[in-house]
Amino acid sequence: MYNSFIEQLAGLDLSGFSIKPAPFDQTDFPCDDAIDQTLTGVWSDLFSMFAGTALEADAEDIAWGFVNLFHRAATRKSSQLDRASNEIRALLACADGSEVHSSNLEEQIGRAQAAEASMVAFEQMREMAATLYREEMGSSWRPMSGSRSRHSGTFTSAVIDARDFLRARAERRRNAHSPEGTPVVFAGGRSSFPSTDGAKMFANAVWATLDKVRDRVPDMFLVHGGDSKGADRLAASWAERHNVQQLVFSLDRRLGARAGFKRNEQMLDLKPRYVVAFAGNGVLERLVIEAKLRRVTIVDRRILPSATR
Repeated sequence: MYNSFIEQLAGLDLSGFSIKPAPFDQTDFPCDDAIDQTLTGVWSDLFSMFAGTALEADAEDIAWGFVNLFHRAATRKSSQLDRASNEIRALLACADGSEVHSSNLEEQIGRAQAAEASMVAFEQMREMAATLYREEMGSSWRPMSGSRSRHSGTFTSAVIDARDFLRARAERRRNAHSPEGTPVVFAGGRSSFPSTDGAKMFANAVWATLDKVRDRVPDMFLVHGGDSKGADRLAASWAERHNVQQLVFSLDRRLGARAGFKRNEQMLDLKPRYVVAFAGNGVLERLVIEAKLRRVTIVDRRILPSATR
């Protein structure tokens, strides 16, 4: 039976046969309400199952992974978009005006459009899941590596010219990674507290300070080191709740002991309006000194009660 099938397949006339992606249609994607309602329902059922069980302590890891599912899907679509964009560039470089070339170019543009629309949809799902994570865990969700950028808007099939597509793609990429407004640097270390009330008082102090800074700088974007367990985590949570853009400067571990000082330099090179400083280590103290030398205003909150580093 197997050989017979192979023989029949070999006898088929497949000349001119090709496999193309399905026609791109923006309306094929889930609507906003469907995304919000579905993810909220799944989240509620999943974590109510953990409540009061031995798995409750692992709920945060599961929650992080839930958000990461959509982040990884968006990242894969972004990679597909990059490959399609590279194909478009290659086709433009060898344009010969033939019908075959035009067809290939049109097909690659269609692939790119579909990949970008899928990427934006998955990013929307990730942002909804990240909101649920923040409400459940009280902190901002961040990927293990890379940026959590979001591309505003989608690419429409009305764009036909390949050069227009590539210019639009480059512009969206820049916008997704470039916050707009006035930079405000936030710095703080990790603290321990003798009671839950002490931890809440500290969190409230961080948030109240940032509220006051935002009153003075309405177009601020927050610059910080992205520590997932320290004061940076509280600042990131505040930024998400207030829709304030964030620019994270992670440590370059290759620099060893110089990494923290290099990060200080990079953040201050942005010429921030303020440096908001809570208690931290010697690297933070050096940040305050350098900021003063550059005549940057310090919002000094390094002395707060009920906290030990």
